[in-house]
Amino acid sequence: MRILSIHNNYQIRGGEDESRESEERLLREMGHEVDVYQEHNDRVAELGAVPMALRTVWSKESYNIVKQKLNSSNYDIVHIQNFFPLISPSVYYAAKSVGVPVVQTLRNYRLLCPNGLFFRDGQVCEDCMGKFIPYPGVLHGCYRENRPATGAVATMLTVHRAMRTWIEMVDVYISLTEFARQKFIAGGLPPEKIVVKPNFVNPDPGVGSGSGGYALFVGRLSTEKGLDTLLAAWEHLDGKVPLKIVGDGPLSSRVMESVKRLPQVEWLGRRPMSEVHHLMGEAMFLIFPSKWYETFGRVAVEAFAKGTPVIAANIGAIAELVDSGRTGLHFSPGNSEELAAKVEWALANPTILAQMRHQARIEFEDKYTSKENYRRIMEIYKRASTCRFSIT
Repeated sequence: MRILSIHNNYQIRGGEDESRESEERLLREMGHEVDVYQEHNDRVAELGAVPMALRTVWSKESYNIVKQKLNSSNYDIVHIQNFFPLISPSVYYAAKSVGVPVVQTLRNYRLLCPNGLFFRDGQVCEDCMGKFIPYPGVLHGCYRENRPATGAVATMLTVHRAMRTWIEMVDVYISLTEFARQKFIAGGLPPEKIVVKPNFVNPDPGVGSGSGGYALFVGRLSTEKGLDTLLAAWEHLDGKVPLKIVGDGPLSSRVMESVKRLPQVEWLGRRPMSEVHHLMGEAMFLIFPSKWYETFGRVAVEAFAKGTPVIAANIGAIAELVDSGRTGLHFSPGNSEELAAKVEWALANPTILAQMRHQARIEFEDKYTSKENYRRIMEIYKRASTCRFSIT
């Protein structure tokens, strides 16, 4: 099978980038040919505001590149990972113009929310849900805290709703969890086209010992990821357990201040994946304090692969991934005192924590291996291929 994978890379590498690259590597390992068309957000600075806004709605350049690629070789599937902002939905039409089926992975909520997060002013926001024109996002400048830029995103969403792009131009959508699937259905996407296929970890990093005696956070240092909740919880814990923080982002200065004030908190910055996996394996537990509706939670699954339980906020997809009492614990999102209490409970119950380690690894083996993921994606590609049609 020959697949064209399409992706717009972010300026700060994250889970979306890692997940789609893992998927491409797996397909190649299984003997498929995967070509990639990608753009990078570093190019945004080269474009003026008006050209960038127009390109977000419809990129003629991307349309022509993709159509030329598809005409030059026989492709079986176009798999779009992320089209925003440089590639645009025009690539759906390029694929359909030559009769190649389209699969779209829903890695964020961009089709329903201008900032893609359902998150504003430090809390969940669904003001644009179900609105044909997502004007609340424009009023609040939800995308990059910039009203004109948000207006460009809102225009893209409105134009393609009017064109029925999301309904007619995609053969199969991939949602990473059932929680996210239900959100997209509520937002107007056709339920019969949305299937659930989670991310996976490949290669298997192997089980760790959990003997490091510390808690671990891995992720973007930002408000929606719950960094304020995490740091406040460690204020409450008053040195009862060390915390290692891996990652970078807009709240890095706040993390640096906490490190100076709290000697038990260590900021490691960005680290190679091999080192991150080692840290996960030796951690007593991973903390996942997110405040937004995560579409998945890749680091939680990586922790499961290492046999490490996860203490997670009871919100969105991450609440679905973590089975409280078996593979980890839940706490109320944004509640630092409750998070601290859950950490203290884990410290006071080492026997149960050891059982959770065993169950976390079982969860990984049952749901998040490359073998299981490959089986599911082949089923999805087969399903999309039965929908093949062309437009003129």
